[in-house]
Amino acid sequence: MKTILAILFLLTNTIVSAQEQSNNDQVRKFQDELNAEFKNPEKSPLSKRERKKFTGHDFYPINENLRVAAKFKRILNPLPFQMKTTTNRTPTYEKYGEVVFEIEGQQHKLTIYQSHRLRQTEEFKDYLFLPFTDLTNGEETYGGGRYIDLRIPDSDQIVIDFNKAYNPYCAYNNYSSCPIPPKENDLPIKIEAGVKAVKK
Repeated sequence: MKTILAILFLLTNTIVSAQEQSNNDQVRKFQDELNAEFKNPEKSPLSKRERKKFTGHDFYPINENLRVAAKFKRILNPLPFQMKTTTNRTPTYEKYGEVVFEIEGQQHKLTIYQSHRLRQTEEFKDYLFLPFTDLTNGEETYGGGRYIDLRIPDSDQIVIDFNKAYNPYCAYNNYSSCPIPPKENDLPIKIEAGVKAVKK
């Protein structure tokens, strides 16, 4: 019996380790793609001079505990609203759903949004937008908050990986128009994952 239990324990640990490795590989891919985007003159928010100096973003170490399985609840019949940005631009969004999750035993809730403009395109018709702020802003991370990209889930569960949190373009220049995270998406904790503040 002890041998069987030992084998099962070993198998379980092996599966968990393999899953964590797969998750970490996805985060590293996200980091590589983000760095490549900032080096690409057609996509980068950086000036030509800044791109030459750019050596990559400063990321927190990957934290598996900040990759959370959240309960997803769709908001029925949402009303369109104009989301505030850092400029006079006010793009139309809807509150698509709410997510509830735990971090270190504390429960948190965030709202997920959908862009009216992006959902008209084939590439982004299932795209969801999660802007948020937390207690690292203005110190370790950009003061205006960060974003996470998501896709419409096919169940009442959705994975939110804060290791994939990135800065709005406004963190890198003075001319971009960036959505401002609504107050309802302010987390009263430190999210020490994802992209850090811009290197000076």
